[in-house]
Amino acid sequence: MGRVLGDVLGLAAGVAISPLPIIAIILILATPRGRLNGVLFTVGWILGLAALGAVMLAIASPAGASAHNHPATWVGVLKLALGVFLVLFGARLWHRRPKDPSQAQLPKWMGAIDRLTPVKVFALGLALAALNAKNAPLTIAAGAAIGSAGLPVGQQIASLAIFVLIATLGLLAPLGVFLLGGERAKTTLGNWKDWAAQHNVAVMAALFFVLGLKLLGEGISLLTS
Repeated sequence: MGRVLGDVLGLAAGVAISPLPIIAIILILATPRGRLNGVLFTVGWILGLAALGAVMLAIASPAGASAHNHPATWVGVLKLALGVFLVLFGARLWHRRPKDPSQAQLPKWMGAIDRLTPVKVFALGLALAALNAKNAPLTIAAGAAIGSAGLPVGQQIASLAIFVLIATLGLLAPLGVFLLGGERAKTTLGNWKDWAAQHNVAVMAALFFVLGLKLLGEGISLLTS
């Protein structure tokens, strides 16, 4: 289990520092129903990651481990493909990043966050976790790594739970500041939002590239071992 956690913690950290979900929850916390909606957004995020990871566990576990308790060839192919995708997407984002960070623009859907109902806020958290172009490949890779390691079911569930917890820290930090920070919370969260908005594309491009190289290396190692 320790080896598996070593494989997935880097992926979880990559999910945790995704700028867009962090900006989204900060904007949600600034709405009149910020306390309720912030919690619902985080719960949706957790369920989205857990559901996608569980699907990969269900797929990988029956066919994942070889006779020698090593991941099957298809896991190496999957990691290789995900690595190529992330590296290419990261390079594309880096090429298209704003030359002047102050000119960076947020997605248009963020302008409607203050009008979202609690149900839609929950659904937004679910979607950003399970359908996001960066989070989904990383969560799929983590689920495949856990499911194909030949661990008992209890250890698989525990490993996935640890992955989800680490991957949620990026949302728990602003939520904790909002709930416990008092009057200074708005200023702190505002500064975080401004920084994340300006550097969103560059941060994501760097994460895509680094984590893509990590998956490429793991895929090549599995296929050549």
